[in-house]
Amino acid sequence: MSTEIQAFATGFPTTLIHAGVSLGLLLVGCFLYGILSPHKEARHVGEGNPASAVSLGGIIAGLAIPLAASLNASTSPTEEAIWGGAIVVGMLLLFWIIDLILNGLPKRIREGEVPAAVLLVSAKLAASLIVAAAVAG
Repeated sequence: MSTEIQAFATGFPTTLIHAGVSLGLLLVGCFLYGILSPHKEARHVGEGNPASAVSLGGIIAGLAIPLAASLNASTSPTEEAIWGGAIVVGMLLLFWIIDLILNGLPKRIREGEVPAAVLLVSAKLAASLIVAAAVAG
């Protein structure tokens, strides 16, 4: 067997495990957001509210960005799970604080105002990028 194929055979299962841990944490984070958020974006998306779709998409990306940084910085699935769990909890708290600071935007999003959703998502993605950079060290 060639060196390249042997390296792939060894590395690919590890890659799948690491990706699975991060994707699992992303799903857990999105699920927790859906339960904890008073805004219920998923329901509003189902009702055809484009502002809620932008907002929910921002939450998904906002959780994924620091999880990706954690995936890159972690040396084992256990380390990734620990850091990723802390990131999910921290980001959900940070998203809640941003909602408090930008007080009127969540209500405007429920009313379908896309510009409000873009501003709120931008703030959340900015925070996510900063957290990702901190995690990456």
